[in-house]
Amino acid sequence: MTPLRLRHLISLAAVTLVLSACSSQSTPDLADGDGGMSGDVSSPVVGKRWNLLLVGTNEKLSMPATPWFQVDSSGRVSGSDGCNQLSGTVSFGDNQRIEFGDLASTRRACPQAEDAQRVHDMLDNAYRYLIDHDRLVFFGPNSLVLGGFRLGK
Repeated sequence: MTPLRLRHLISLAAVTLVLSACSSQSTPDLADGDGGMSGDVSSPVVGKRWNLLLVGTNEKLSMPATPWFQVDSSGRVSGSDGCNQLSGTVSFGDNQRIEFGDLASTRRACPQAEDAQRVHDMLDNAYRYLIDHDRLVFFGPNSLVLGGFRLGK
């Protein structure tokens, strides 16, 4: 990703967050079930494989395998943190709210265990998302970029 493309993506994400924050509509708390999962889950994130691109705004990880995840229509998430398999649930709310829950992973030994934990933490801390073409960016509750994924092929 070129620096200009990355700046464009971050700028677009910041504008989107500002506009959504200025909205008069309140965002439901996903934990109470309003806007959470009920039957089939609908979101542009669902049904696609997302491969890790960056942690933060510009850090690429060197892992034994590319970290990835996918969400099925029932709200189950599966994937890999680059070392271990992971699974859990995901809920979507208004204004691109996202919340991963009950994330569990296998516990195989891995030389890059710290980087694998960073991928797991990114999913745990994801609060909002933005999709720009084939890129998915996660933001924390403080609106900082947690990292990004690219649509798998």
